[in-house]
Amino acid sequence: MSRFKTLAALILPPLWNNRVLPALDLPLRGRTAANLVFATGYTKAFQGTPNWLSASGFRWGSASAAIVLTGYAIALSIPPLRRIPLEIETRTPETSTLEWTALHIPLGTVLAEEAIFRGTLDPLLTRSLGTPALSPLDFGLWHIHPARTANDSIPATILATTLAGLLFTELRRRSNSATAPALLHLALNTGAALTPLAARRIEQFRK
Repeated sequence: MSRFKTLAALILPPLWNNRVLPALDLPLRGRTAANLVFATGYTKAFQGTPNWLSASGFRWGSASAAIVLTGYAIALSIPPLRRIPLEIETRTPETSTLEWTALHIPLGTVLAEEAIFRGTLDPLLTRSLGTPALSPLDFGLWHIHPARTANDSIPATILATTLAGLLFTELRRRSNSATAPALLHLALNTGAALTPLAARRIEQFRK
């Protein structure tokens, strides 16, 4: 595989999410659709192999997601831990919580990102460089503009998402499928969106 193709595969995702997509100035539903179109084109252009229907992917992903969801449930059941998400600002931009968690997180975020990074970039880098080690960092760089928009620390966001990328890449390696990291990714993001709301409801009920 040519070095140019490998370099292009690394450059295009951060360029898309940090420059091209913001410049389009689309509403949330438009951004979700655009991300899916980009992910589909990227996967085809770079011969991605997400292996979505892998039984191993479902096993690894279900087990990982169950651990995360159990952690959220434990946090909600213990008052000192439940107060932590109460301090988190709930972010459901431009839409209802239902639409955010049922449509935009699963499709615009999880499906698109896992198709790009674990479904395509990981196997491409493994074929061309012998290791997918650069993929998690690329995943971290993907999040620069979202961090800036949310007024989050950009270095902290890059670090956190790179570490998450390392875990997702390892799950992809062990299961040979992007389904495993996708299910974990979905559990993490959906739980993060719903836990503060659930914590508030519990506290209101207790009063």
